[in-house]
Amino acid sequence: MEVLDKTGAPLDFVARIQSNELQRLARYLCLDDFEPAARRILPKYLYSYVAAGAETSAALRDNHRAFGQFGFVPQVLKDVSRRDQTATLFGRTYASPFGISPMGGSALCAYRGDITLARAARATGVPMILSAWSLIRMEEVRRENDASWYQAYLQNNEARITSVVDRAAAAGYDTFVVSADVAVSPNREQYRRHGFQVPLAITPRVFWDTITHPRWLLNTFVRTVVKHGMPHFENMDATRGPSVMAKTSVHDEDRRDQLAWKHVELIRRRWKGKLVVKGMISPEDARIARESGVDGVVLSNHGGRQLDYAVSGLRTLPEIAASAKGMSVMLDGGIRRGSDVIKALALGANFVWIGRPFLYAAVAADQPGVERAITLLQAEVDRDLALLGICSLSEITPDLLRKL
Repeated sequence: MEVLDKTGAPLDFVARIQSNELQRLARYLCLDDFEPAARRILPKYLYSYVAAGAETSAALRDNHRAFGQFGFVPQVLKDVSRRDQTATLFGRTYASPFGISPMGGSALCAYRGDITLARAARATGVPMILSAWSLIRMEEVRRENDASWYQAYLQNNEARITSVVDRAAAAGYDTFVVSADVAVSPNREQYRRHGFQVPLAITPRVFWDTITHPRWLLNTFVRTVVKHGMPHFENMDATRGPSVMAKTSVHDEDRRDQLAWKHVELIRRRWKGKLVVKGMISPEDARIARESGVDGVVLSNHGGRQLDYAVSGLRTLPEIAASAKGMSVMLDGGIRRGSDVIKALALGANFVWIGRPFLYAAVAADQPGVERAITLLQAEVDRDLALLGICSLSEITPDLLRKL
């Protein structure tokens, strides 16, 4: 049966595939639409690994609740025809004031997940941060996107710290991110209830969960193993770490609780690029970071995945931004809409980062899905600028907001 386009002309096979793909992507109208699709594809243990917060998930909920406590005061009858959402961060201009947060295990959830995220970020003009818990070598990811950053989990071991710093520099990274809120492992009961652990263990429950999700099993796990071998933790150290199935631990948490500001200062002396500390909420910590020579901070409660009841970074953002004194202040956690992006900027953020929705998009529809998610958010930012009566990010001020 011949397939015709809207004009009645026949569509060739490639065009039909492209048309079907566009129709499939058109189903996603906002970032939240990707999560149900990803949940159907992923085994329960993997979905809960991505979605779960610590303990009662109070910190996770606060990330969303904090944004809902502010409303807009728009201005009308203003010429907003020349809207521009480009943002400059560390001397580099991006298409929008947001990027992709680091997410460990992305390539376990979506095929070549870190590469998918890096390519989509490059195609849409936004940055991404590669997690140390990633399963694809940092050198390969950097070749795909020269706007990518590297995020490290570090222990109290100066030799290992400097070797990771040197490897990131040799790979071409110009921004090094230290995660500061991981002194010990969190209590994430939800994903353990569904059988997730590191290393992965194939229990009867996990086995059944896996084979009853054939799309993920065949398109992600089997495809990865056949083409690239068993996934390994590639970027925790200067050398390759164990596989996701190995009994050798990759955590080294007994040394992580000794990490201190002196180690940040050590990195500052050795690292020639931009240095960022991620995972703080306290204004006092932001002050110490600035005095330690840090170029930027990411206010974050780790997506609600570390300390339960840790407040959203949005709540301390105005105080930290007011005393930044030239240090870039960024925010991570709970951002799902263009209006959230603008609220964060109005309260003092220079830039924001978003994680889970982009990984869900990669699971649901690979690179086109991530690009769709990014462009949806860009469209929301553009629309909200117009409806607020402003044309550029420089016009976003606290006067646009009222506490509800």
